[in-house]
Amino acid sequence: MLKRAFVAPDPGRARLRFASRAVLGISLAVAVCGAAGHSLTGAVTGGLAALLALFTVADPTVRGQAVTTALLPVVGLPVLALAALLHATPLARDLAFLAVVGAGVYARRWGPRGHSLGVFAFMTYFAAQFLHTAPAQLPELYAAMLMSLAVASAVRFGAWCYERRIPVPPGVPAPAFGTGLARITTRQAVQATAGAGFALAVGQVLSDQRWYWAVGATWWVFVNTTSRGETLVRGFRRFLGTLLGIGLGFLVAVPLHDEPVAAAVVIAVSVFGIFYTAAVSYTWMMLAVTVMASMLYGLLGVLDPALLALRVTETAVGALGAVLAVLVVLPVTTHAVTDAWVERALRCVHACTAEAAARLAGDTTADPAPRVAELEALLGRVRLSLAPLVHPFSPLRARKGRARQVLALLDDCAREVRGLASVAADPEASHDARLAAACWRVEAAVEALTTPASRAHGVDPAPRPAEAEPVLAHLHALEQALVELAVPLRGDRRASLGA
Repeated sequence: MLKRAFVAPDPGRARLRFASRAVLGISLAVAVCGAAGHSLTGAVTGGLAALLALFTVADPTVRGQAVTTALLPVVGLPVLALAALLHATPLARDLAFLAVVGAGVYARRWGPRGHSLGVFAFMTYFAAQFLHTAPAQLPELYAAMLMSLAVASAVRFGAWCYERRIPVPPGVPAPAFGTGLARITTRQAVQATAGAGFALAVGQVLSDQRWYWAVGATWWVFVNTTSRGETLVRGFRRFLGTLLGIGLGFLVAVPLHDEPVAAAVVIAVSVFGIFYTAAVSYTWMMLAVTVMASMLYGLLGVLDPALLALRVTETAVGALGAVLAVLVVLPVTTHAVTDAWVERALRCVHACTAEAAARLAGDTTADPAPRVAELEALLGRVRLSLAPLVHPFSPLRARKGRARQVLALLDDCAREVRGLASVAADPEASHDARLAAACWRVEAAVEALTTPASRAHGVDPAPRPAEAEPVLAHLHALEQALVELAVPLRGDRRASLGA
């Protein structure tokens, strides 16, 4: 886990820039709020708004990111007002919170923008509970939120918009699996609401002041997951990260909570950790979140060891609520989700090959680079869907071995596709008469893996040429990897990848 978080490859230093820009943007937002005379509550609200704007907005284009960021107050301000007005009416407050949970998850069907707006709505309501927001505070908090979003936007889209210099990553929406309750987003909305209801009820039994931690744990377990297996693994990682963060909080937050400068430094380091580790380790990200929350409670003057222990308990309740919901309420199996993502990745392999072949044949409009980027995104989703099977605690050894084999072979496919695209980008590369036949064999191998009628037979690989040109060598290696994928992807149903 430690290696994955801090030694994982960072192509183009993307994670480093992502985290560094976040620290800069959030620090400036909080500083501007302070300079404007806002209270600590206002500064915390503004800092959270800036964090969410820099963390959750993930549209494929810079223009789309700017539009989504501009829309954040459209959902944030009304939700903040709703939470403040209902604060003194517990039943209405709780029902509204559950409605925000369901709507926030349901909004994911509209892609990255819906996801970002849903997260912002939920976290705004959550922050109102965290800060015990009253209606009289709304004007100040509105101003702090708008000011901080403006500062974060100035940093992201003005001072440090590194996305303008890199290829546009493609959007990868989740498989729909039909309509109505067959859609994953609909099922997850129902699951999240049910899980949050359980967490809210049990959380209030544990504490009538900090119950919202349990609801928050349930919510974040559902973020970026699709199947019940993914949700189970994420719930475990959230609890583990919180537990480790509480331990670190005892060592850092408790001694330093009376030192504003030291607390600010720890919070800045925690923010960097949240952004830097998010893509590679949910456990370490939650550790950083927990340390940051502990320091904020210290600054608010309510931090003590009992509070940190309560946070662990509430987190466990929230994770349990999510687990029960995905197991009992409209479950989505790991098998169905994994099959969908693997098939999309294989189709993308074929599309990459076709674009590269067209480019080598002289079509100047053909460009495999966007398809390569799409393949990388799809492979990320495949890894996420297979995470429950390759987890160290998974007792299904046969499926674990098959899942690892699938991941390794798909990585081989991605490597050969990148090499093929690199050759195609060379203006000196020439078309070879054998290229069409090799591309056809790749297409046949993909069809054999993705078409039910073809799976039973498969395709035998062509013999490797003695001294092939680079493009043919990449195509042959790609075909070989696709043919080998037939072993773990076919087989009998008892040994299927999913559960």
